[in-house]
This record gives sequence, C-alpha cells and structure tokens, in this order.
Amino acid sequence: MSGQSPARRTVLKGAALAGAAGLGAAACSTESKLGHAEVPTPTAPVDLGAADAVPVGGAKLYREQRLVVHCPAAGQYRAFSAQCTHAGCVLDKLEGTEGNCPCHGSRFDVTSGDAVKGPATVPLPEVPVSVRDGKLVAGPQA
Repeated sequence: MSGQSPARRTVLKGAALAGAAGLGAAACSTESKLGHAEVPTPTAPVDLGAADAVPVGGAKLYREQRLVVHCPAAGQYRAFSAQCTHAGCVLDKLEGTEGNCPCHGSRFDVTSGDAVKGPATVPLPEVPVSVRDGKLVAGPQA
C-alpha cells in the first residue's frame, strides 16, 4: 500500500471494517426464525422416558434431545423445541417454567413456547407429544 494516499487507505480500512461488522450483525440478527438450527424439531419419534418425570404444573428440559416438556395437568403434556429461535443454541436451564438460552440471554415461557425476553422474538416450535406405556414420546407420529 505504499503507493496509496493516507486518505485512500483510511477509506479502504473503513470499508473492510464495515463489511465485517455487517457480517457480524447478520449472524446475530433478531429476525431469525430458527437461528442456526437446520432442524429444530425431531424428525423421528423420540423416547423421553417416564411421563411422571415431568411434574404437574411444571416442566422438564431434555437438553440432549433438544426438547422441553410442560405438564399443565395430570396426564396432559405440551412439548417444544429447546433450541433458541434467535441463534439456535439449546436452552441450558429452566427457572420455574421459564427456559434460558445461554448464548444471548433470550428467555422463553415453556408453557406456551413464547419468547419473553429478547433478542429472540419468535416462539419455540411446538412438537407433538404423547404417552405410550407410561413413557413420553415426542416428534412425528407421537
């Protein structure tokens, strides 16, 4: 760059920094509906174990399976993807019936899937869930 004027170098550096900043902003866009999740819900039935492991009125996080299950009343269950709709991170913990995303601090009401704190604005996708022989099964044909 020795033949370029100081002003041109400044413009080129500014353009390069602006481009990098734009890429970073796009990667953390709050407009994402699935974040980086290519498939945020199960594509086949998933056995989650004993149905009574989910307390009535409460919820249980199945982090490895990327699911969260809520039990509003005895024998009733609702399941949601546990993959944040902002950047695709898996929820790391539940505080009551609120799920926490460790990546950017989004929080979700796991009784409804609704985003309650951003940057996520899109609810968690609901996943079919049923009880078979006392065990929870989530995903297609559940």
